[in-house]
Amino acid sequence: MKKRKSPCIDVCEFTGPSGWCLGCGRTREECARWKKMKPYEANIIEKELIRRMSKIAQTPPKASQG
Repeated sequence: MKKRKSPCIDVCEFTGPSGWCLGCGRTREECARWKKMKPYEANIIEKELIRRMSKIAQTPPKASQG
């Protein structure tokens, strides 16, 4: 069986109320479990990541304080 490629792009910044990574859109839990997920579960998450990343892209950046 071929290994599933991780959507990680080495940004790994989990910020905001959603807890999604700004690089790939996954949660910390999803990242930790990725290699052990069943193919159907990973497929569902991959489809969800498209929606999440679109939502992240539409969120205005926070103004820096200082």
